[in-house]
Amino acid sequence: MKNLILALFVLVTFASCQQQKIGYVDNGKVINDIKEKVDIESKYEALNQSFKLRADSIGKVYQTEYQILQAKAATMSQAKQQEAIQTFQAKAQQFQQMMQAEQQQFQTAYQTEIDSVISKMKTTVKDYGKANGYKFILGTNESTGTVLYGDTTSDLSDLIIKEIDSKYKK
Repeated sequence: MKNLILALFVLVTFASCQQQKIGYVDNGKVINDIKEKVDIESKYEALNQSFKLRADSIGKVYQTEYQILQAKAATMSQAKQQEAIQTFQAKAQQFQQMMQAEQQQFQTAYQTEIDSVISKMKTTVKDYGKANGYKFILGTNESTGTVLYGDTTSDLSDLIIKEIDSKYKK
């Protein structure tokens, strides 16, 4: 933390001496307001709801099957009961593993798409800075206050959002 404050102090001092152009971007705002990210979240929310409905539906089928098995088990021998229960448990476990694998695939795909949005943001900030003569563009968000104060004219967040959104095609 001390190093961060020292680094900021050095940056501000250096900038004031050199009259260098410095801006900042609210990373959280940019990421959360980019249309592509909003669309990705909507897409995965819909997929997640569909997944939950399907899992609940299949779960109800398994509950019904288990209740039927319990009713039949009363008339079976001990060995047949164990065999039937083991078969059912193996089938249920296979279902659970399949659902967990599918959920993991969703999470991996979602994270890959979000990482792509973050990468686009970083590239856009870099390109914008170069094209507009910035020596530094600092990043900030609510949890890490790397910019403790910044004149709103130095806040490039909205410009970066517009830049990214202008290149986005659904």
